[in-house]
Amino acid sequence: MKVKFFSKFLVAAASMIFGSSVVLAASGGMDVPTIKAKAVMTGLENPWDMAFSGGDMFYTEKCKGLSVRTKSGKTHALYGMKGSSGYADTGKDLFCEGQAGMLGVALDRDFASNRTLYLYSTSNKYHGSGCKTNFEKCDGNIVMKFKVAKNMKSVSARTDIVKDIQYKPFKSDQPFGGPGAHNGGRIRVGPGGYLWIGTGDRHRGICPQDNSLLCGVVLRVDGDGNAHPENDAPKADKRIYTYGHRNVQGIDFRPSDGRAFTAEHGPWHNDEVTALVNGGNGGWDPAEKRAGRSACPDKYCGYEPNQKDGMIPAIRAAYTPMSDTRFSDLMTPAWNNNGYSQGTGSAAFLKGDNWGIYEGRLAAGIMGIAFGGTPGGLRIDMYDIEADGLSIKSVVHMPLGMEKRFRGLVMGPNNALYASTDEGEIYKITAK
Repeated sequence: MKVKFFSKFLVAAASMIFGSSVVLAASGGMDVPTIKAKAVMTGLENPWDMAFSGGDMFYTEKCKGLSVRTKSGKTHALYGMKGSSGYADTGKDLFCEGQAGMLGVALDRDFASNRTLYLYSTSNKYHGSGCKTNFEKCDGNIVMKFKVAKNMKSVSARTDIVKDIQYKPFKSDQPFGGPGAHNGGRIRVGPGGYLWIGTGDRHRGICPQDNSLLCGVVLRVDGDGNAHPENDAPKADKRIYTYGHRNVQGIDFRPSDGRAFTAEHGPWHNDEVTALVNGGNGGWDPAEKRAGRSACPDKYCGYEPNQKDGMIPAIRAAYTPMSDTRFSDLMTPAWNNNGYSQGTGSAAFLKGDNWGIYEGRLAAGIMGIAFGGTPGGLRIDMYDIEADGLSIKSVVHMPLGMEKRFRGLVMGPNNALYASTDEGEIYKITAK
């Protein structure tokens, strides 16, 4: 590959930020690509996720619905939420609230022949007798399966394959404590064609360490919602691959070995990137009256003592760590920022030799909380992860020349990275 540089006189620059080496530029003589970002869609309403079949891009808007932008540039609104307009069909049980709504989208590995699409959304269809308080089991998120018409203008044959992912129904006395908090929502197709589904702890303290509940977990299921036969979480719902998570926002699979990695943001401290281990524990335990904690607002200690001013990250992390070493089955994160959370979210491994020295690195959107003394982010970082998945070599800021809340990342055609933003755009990011 021809070597290209960001400028004629590129100079290496590095600094120590939050305990991790962050390289701002690469030194001369390396295969450093020129990276450019171009907006392919604008004026959207909270675009959340994308999935590709050739040049056709399916995308979700959190409070509107599922659409597709065909390779010809035409857009078709396929499946909307209750109250939406202009869609070929709507789900009257689907709703948007807080962090919840129509979120992850993925295509079956055999989409070209079976036309099967998967979609994650909030639904009131399976509430049953629950969801009356924040302390009850609330079946409020689902994964649906559809058939996409060959003309790309409609979907049909909706089948709800996972019906009991948990949801937070009421506001509570917590930062960011509204309904729909910590709602997860990322879905990806992994090795063997199985679906991987990331969920959030929905601000219920017992969730991450209670293996009977689908909250704070990663699921691995087939296209009908059945558990992978080798899932091995202890005393768990058989659909659970890993548990003890806070709010999984990024899932992808390392090209070299197919290993699953997640990205999630912490409670004002210690964002994490983690190599998953079958049956492993993410180590998040925000329940009250455990590990020396007393009563907490709404029985959820995930933000205590963050509600108190002047608390430095190390003290916060000691009180409610993201990865609690009390657990013998703890999955050691490959990376944590050892400081203030900056909203590490969606993630995708960079594929293709056009990415030069960055090929094989994990790209993650940094949404930039900038709240309560937290430094802002608004960037994409690239992690060079060690082969064992237990540490990283470096973190590199992707030189995009702009600051955005990057909500969704996915690899698309011709080894381009596509990124959706809370500002209503979808960018095509290329490397040459």
